[in-house]
Amino acid sequence: MSNSILQVENLVTAFDTDTGRMTAVDGISFEVPRGKTLGIVGESGCGKSVTAFSITRLLPQPHSKVLGGSIRFEGRDLAALPVEEMQKIRGNDISMIFQEPMTALNPVQTVGKQLAEAILLHTECSKADVLARSIDMMKKVRIPAPEQRLNEYPHQLSGGMRQRVMIAMALINTPKLLIADEPTTALDVTVQAQILELIADLQQEMGMSVILITHDLGVIAEVCDEVAVMYAGRIVEKASVFAPKHFVENCPICVA
Repeated sequence: MSNSILQVENLVTAFDTDTGRMTAVDGISFEVPRGKTLGIVGESGCGKSVTAFSITRLLPQPHSKVLGGSIRFEGRDLAALPVEEMQKIRGNDISMIFQEPMTALNPVQTVGKQLAEAILLHTECSKADVLARSIDMMKKVRIPAPEQRLNEYPHQLSGGMRQRVMIAMALINTPKLLIADEPTTALDVTVQAQILELIADLQQEMGMSVILITHDLGVIAEVCDEVAVMYAGRIVEKASVFAPKHFVENCPICVA
């Protein structure tokens, strides 16, 4: 069995616009090791989120398309799968935490209903089982009074709480791969640290792999095992987050 759960090779994603075709992701390749965290870092507009949407096949249609390359998840090419098969994988084996929880959550449905929908799309459960799983997941993401929160709407929760709900929805079916698209955007520093610690703890508990998308190198250094740097739709550098021993020993800053 391969040590990588996901292999992306020469991925090309483009958008058709009024002024012509624009290539947003231009031939990138990377792998995600099992049980490890890959950080994708880069400036705004470099193609990080488009890469994530290409993997999950959530690109806006009909103006966007994958023009080339392969996206292999446990040996299956996601780009070539029928829509019905991809729907079984997305939200079950591969989950995603979206960038802005206030727009990602449905404002007219309670938190409990949205969690229940995530469960029922992939499994057949009784109402009692759905409620029990929802409460258990809310406890895992450290939301106090989960029974009460399930009956509340997104606007009744703080930004940190909404982000925890997004994490609960992403992890409620115990995915093998989690894609976190800037999960700490618009959160204060204290809450950012709590969210990153929570994701790391749940990753350790569930043994899942993680792709963490961010523009913050400090976050990458804190939680990732490997990093890929993107610029203008391409990966310009890939490396381990951990500095080689010989580099640390000979670096005057590290020695100091």
